[in-house]
Amino acid sequence: MKDNVSNEESQNTESRGISPRDADELRVALEEEKNRAQGYLANWQRSQADFINYKRRTEQEKAEGQKTASAMIIFQLLPILDDLERALESVDTKLAGLTWIDGLRLVQRKLQALFESYGVKPIKTVGQDFNPALHEAVMHGDGEDGKVLAEFQKGYMLGDQVLRPAIVKVGTGNAKNTEKKEVF
Repeated sequence: MKDNVSNEESQNTESRGISPRDADELRVALEEEKNRAQGYLANWQRSQADFINYKRRTEQEKAEGQKTASAMIIFQLLPILDDLERALESVDTKLAGLTWIDGLRLVQRKLQALFESYGVKPIKTVGQDFNPALHEAVMHGDGEDGKVLAEFQKGYMLGDQVLRPAIVKVGTGNAKNTEKKEVF
């Protein structure tokens, strides 16, 4: 069958004034051009994939940069929130009804709401298992082993990233027995 096709092609090329040798050269040239076109297509596809990866990578780096900048600003604002909370905790009950105290509470709530809108959450401490990734132990005391007994400074997280660890007191397992035993 191949011979029939070759015969037909030879007859067609001869009737057009193309010699069989020229036809073979044209077939070889056509194959070379097809191979070159396949190479160009492969290079274009590779370049397109590289560009898509580049775009994704730059968008990811931009998002990470924005997250880092936000984290830095929030980290610098945390001491202000701490100071507001300490000030409001120490307000005398005689002053509690004054409007400027209510104004300070409003500022504190707005600052907390701003932090929450950015995904900042306080780290749970008292009664939780001590976690060195979340908590910084500065004291040990009598209490359940490995449990956080007290919080000295709040810790905060931004998403799954620790902005500031909580400063805590951790139990050593030497729980004092506060129950009195009856002696017979």
